[in-house]
Amino acid sequence: MTSAASRDSQPADLSSGIRVTDLDPAVRPQDDLYLHVDGRWLERTEIPADKSRYGAFLQLAEAAEDAIRTIIEADAEADANADDASTADRRKIGDLYASFMDEDRAEQLGASPIADDIAAALAPQTVTEFVTAVGRAEERGSSGFFGLYVDNDPGQPDRYVPFVMQGGIGLPDESYYREEQFADVRGKYLIYLQVLLELAGVDAAAERAHDVLQLETDIAAAHWDVVASREIEKTYNLRTFDQLVAATPNIDWSAYLEAAQVDPKVLAEVVVAQPSALEGLAALLTEDRLPAWRSWLAVNVIRGAAPYLSHDFVEINFDFYGRTLSGTPELRPRWKRGVSLVQGGLGEAVGREYVAQHFPPMAKHRMDELVANLIEAYRRSVDSLTWLGDDTKRLALEKLAKFTPKIGYPVKWRDYSTLEIDRDDLVGNVRAIGRYEQARELGKIGRPIDRDEWFMTPQTVNAYYNPGFNEIVFPAAILQPPFFNAEADDAANYGGIGAVIGHEISHGFDDQGSKYDGDGRLVDWWSATDREAFEKLTAALVAQYNALEPLDAPGHKVNGALTLGENIADLSGLSIAWQAYLLSLGVDPAQSAADAVAQAARQAPVIDDLTGPQRFFLSWSQVWAEKRRPEEAVRLLTIDPHSPNDLRANQIPRNLDAFHEVFSVVADDRLWLGSDERVRIW
Repeated sequence: MTSAASRDSQPADLSSGIRVTDLDPAVRPQDDLYLHVDGRWLERTEIPADKSRYGAFLQLAEAAEDAIRTIIEADAEADANADDASTADRRKIGDLYASFMDEDRAEQLGASPIADDIAAALAPQTVTEFVTAVGRAEERGSSGFFGLYVDNDPGQPDRYVPFVMQGGIGLPDESYYREEQFADVRGKYLIYLQVLLELAGVDAAAERAHDVLQLETDIAAAHWDVVASREIEKTYNLRTFDQLVAATPNIDWSAYLEAAQVDPKVLAEVVVAQPSALEGLAALLTEDRLPAWRSWLAVNVIRGAAPYLSHDFVEINFDFYGRTLSGTPELRPRWKRGVSLVQGGLGEAVGREYVAQHFPPMAKHRMDELVANLIEAYRRSVDSLTWLGDDTKRLALEKLAKFTPKIGYPVKWRDYSTLEIDRDDLVGNVRAIGRYEQARELGKIGRPIDRDEWFMTPQTVNAYYNPGFNEIVFPAAILQPPFFNAEADDAANYGGIGAVIGHEISHGFDDQGSKYDGDGRLVDWWSATDREAFEKLTAALVAQYNALEPLDAPGHKVNGALTLGENIADLSGLSIAWQAYLLSLGVDPAQSAADAVAQAARQAPVIDDLTGPQRFFLSWSQVWAEKRRPEEAVRLLTIDPHSPNDLRANQIPRNLDAFHEVFSVVADDRLWLGSDERVRIW
């Protein structure tokens, strides 16, 4: 851990890392930490017209977007005659962006780039012909029949297997097809489907739209809900190809794979995440419903290409998916959408340039130290738990010792040499990217696990834990204020990025991550008694969140079961970050909360009239500053496993003894939580 000597060697003029001018003295932190820290920001901040929400994450994402635009526009001028790999990638970046920015060409072409695909979607006269058409559409990047990706096998994590996920619907999830609160959305979706088909010149658009909505409603009826879909024991269903065929007799898998240009050996073994949903989809694939299926495939072809066609397609697509579903008033400027396309298609090529220009080595060094400190604090905390038996505790510590941190950027960059980009063919480029990604993903089958692979780009403002790799990953772009501030005192960094680090570590021990061992294997390494004790603690956390309503969606409750994994990670992450901060000050976290807080307040400098412990919790809250549009708030409550930001900022500290001590919270204060109601897991 950071020693007193290294602490004394830190610059004396470090900032507090807190937006002190934003602190609202009219709102006490004991009553509402979120509004005390972020209320003034909320009052003065308007959500940009092209966004459904706005906050700390998106502010950093905007800064990254601006930096990437500069990179991309420079790459558009790259030497067309150079042939080294780096310059070749730069040229592809520039050409892909230029193809998107050529709006005049998109307007001239209209729907013509997908005319043949629409005709192919409407042509099948038999179920086998339809499945063939689906495979062909999949190969060209516009099917949506089901999800297919490759990852390491939870049961045998040293090999890759394909995963098949439920699909076939155009609304956010199955609840949108059945719940009364979404009746208006369904009505607008029907209009959207009709207009989309009309724009593409498809006949009988109104009738087809009704058929598609009814078909998707029937598909959704077999879908698993969002809670069941995150339970790994239920979604890990390893099947042989013969078993897959037997369970879905209406799908001619050989015809599908041939048309999709996929080697049948790829599906020799496959994990079917929601078997009954796939079987339900297949059961609907009958001759009498072929007209509806043809219309459905035509819609998927058009919808998949809509962002890359003329403005009328772009606008109708945004009107539903942006305005209706998320409440966003305005379409993003074309350059921003072009940047997103390049990010999706050539993300690591852009990331290599981003890191070279925007990620100082010092930031990586500081993060290495913080991660090591958080892991050590976690080790001590697990070792001190009284509810966890010795055998399970030993295995938990073994798993923790096997964690792999990745910080900033990959040690090796993705090879884009096989991806061909044509500056004059936007839709063709999108298809080429889809083919490249399919070949890259499916090409993993039979190869050794690549543990150097990243699943986010360095310019992404986020972080993740991967249970199959037992790794925690922190891209370069998140290592900025308010999460990480090299000019700030440690308190703000432990309350910001420290809690994020603790959050990602804790995903390895949440309700799902705890079912994997240190090698990424899905195996029950817990005693029955310890699992029961764990579930008793997590049930209390579910109950807490089930009772909560966010500020921006009154009358709508949080789904405590859906958000459990993230809530565990928030709670344990903040708790461990606090303990790591204490250790950095030479304070023993095992002593009483009152004594630890008092000692930490003496050890840490007072900056901006704030003690170190106060800055720690204020920093936690300021990273969650966010405004959302009402439609987006409801959508996220329905499908997002994260709790709303105001509740993350307030509810998690309520469960920490330290928070009550730091701000002298008493029973009459709104954020008081009785000591017997406070949940501590890790």
